Amino acid sequence: MSNFKEKCFQYFGTSNFYEVLGIDENATGKEIKKAYHKMSLLVHPDRVDENQKEICTEKFKVLGRIHSILQDKEKRKVYNDCGEFDDESYSTFNWSEYWTSMFKKIELADIQKYEKEYIGSEAERKDIKRAYESGKGDMNIILELVAFSNCDSEPRIINIVREMAGNGEVEEFDCFFNESKAKKCRRHRKWAKEAEEVSKNFEDLQKELDANRKARAESFGSFFAALEAKYTTKARKSITAGSNQKSKRLRKK
Repeated sequence: MSNFKEKCFQYFGTSNFYEVLGIDENATGKEIKKAYHKMSLLVHPDRVDENQKEICTEKFKVLGRIHSILQDKEKRKVYNDCGEFDDESYSTFNWSEYWTSMFKKIELADIQKYEKEYIGSEAERKDIKRAYESGKGDMNIILELVAFSNCDSEPRIINIVREMAGNGEVEEFDCFFNESKAKKCRRHRKWAKEAEEVSKNFEDLQKELDANRKARAESFGSFFAALEAKYTTKARKSITAGSNQKSKRLRKK
């Protein structure tokens, strides 16, 4: 398996480009672009906390590389025929510029809108199934692979997988259905610690912004005080000079 396909499997649980995007092999160029847009919104580095930025950046790069192959007719044909592609380095390419060349600048509202549409959707269900199977039921891997998921999502994910297992859609992995309390506690402690770090970083940033605002306010205050002093002095000099001139004229009379 090529290095890039290993990356696909590592971050999306499959090395099949079409499965990563969640589309059929006969998808049109428009459908490929739409799928790339949706998937990239899920992992866009601008939407995540610092503790997730590194992994999401890698996922974002993988998606960009896949799209660059499938949107090219010749490269797509070679991939479809024999699963081969130019395995050139993709890590140094600016995939953010590649993304913005096709789509409007991403806004927080776009992410929040798609999150609402995604959670509870058929697309999420498929992603949970794929993550469950590729991770052999390891909840740590499932939470890494499924977008917008965290420890709070566990009860909902468990219910979905139990339903799938009941329908015979998936195999019942022991590490999922009989996960040890110790492993679960370690995961929850890790997530809590990361959440605390993110919160602290945010508070530190907020303090820095407040300090900068205060410094600018004090700077402006000093600036306007200096202006006031300058022009008040000028005004006084002008009044004094005018009074002196008036006195001179009166004495001459």
